[in-house]
Amino acid sequence: MRIGFVGLGNMGTPMAAHVAAAGFDLVGYDVAGTEGRLPEGTTAAESMEVIARSADTVLMSVPDGSASLSVAEQLGRVDDSRVSVVIDLSTIGPEAARRCAEVLNPRGITYADGPVSGGVAGANARTIALMFAGPPAVFDDHRGLLDSFAGSVFHVGEHAGQGQVMKLVNNFLSFGIVAPVSEAVAMGVKAGLSLETILGVSGGTGTNNYMMHKYLPQKAFAGDFALGFKATLARKDCRLALGLAQAVGVEMPVGRAVFSVLEDTARAYPDEDFCALVRTREEQAGITLRLAKPGH
Repeated sequence: MRIGFVGLGNMGTPMAAHVAAAGFDLVGYDVAGTEGRLPEGTTAAESMEVIARSADTVLMSVPDGSASLSVAEQLGRVDDSRVSVVIDLSTIGPEAARRCAEVLNPRGITYADGPVSGGVAGANARTIALMFAGPPAVFDDHRGLLDSFAGSVFHVGEHAGQGQVMKLVNNFLSFGIVAPVSEAVAMGVKAGLSLETILGVSGGTGTNNYMMHKYLPQKAFAGDFALGFKATLARKDCRLALGLAQAVGVEMPVGRAVFSVLEDTARAYPDEDFCALVRTREEQAGITLRLAKPGH
């Protein structure tokens, strides 16, 4: 099996490196320039047509649904394509995933969506979670490939788009935790408590959670707002979640509020991690939320 990798950005580059390190024959392409983004010992493709003619399975990690659909259309136009499976690692929403499947499946190419969670740090450390939706046989045939760059792999459904649904549920929960944690902690510190006290007491109660007691102490509460997961991408994913909720008839008043604060944060800090939600609350409250011993 020869693997094509399309999209060599902050997430794609380390994932492609893990695939190559596991011994897979890899050919890669990025519209912004491929040379210098691929690991040593792999092949750089000059175009999508080269990917289509030289890869059996294509992994793609691109910014949004329009980019995924463009890749699908380009692969589908190549008459002598070698590709039989496309696994989309991007977060694009279920409707865009279904549109990609509608383009590729009639050409004899199976499209599966497998969005990932864990950010750049997880991609580098090979600890990301992958939510695969596609035929069980395709999942089984590619399990070794998926394990080469993901720490946890879940088969969440058989139909294109179900992986996207799971990713939006998961991401919305992440945003929906960090946003109120930022507000609650700011309120407590402004009222005279220390950040250490708030985290210590909360950690021993039913409000103990990963985002508040692991993620934020290592990131925002340590003064680290570097990527991560861009605030602008978080805003995009929250918008996709609200669109999905509307499509299935679920009201999300909390979701609209979370989107509003994400929009403010992404506007102010477009190139920082979404934990800059804490920074926007600090500025509004006129305080600084930092641990004396970061990470604890």
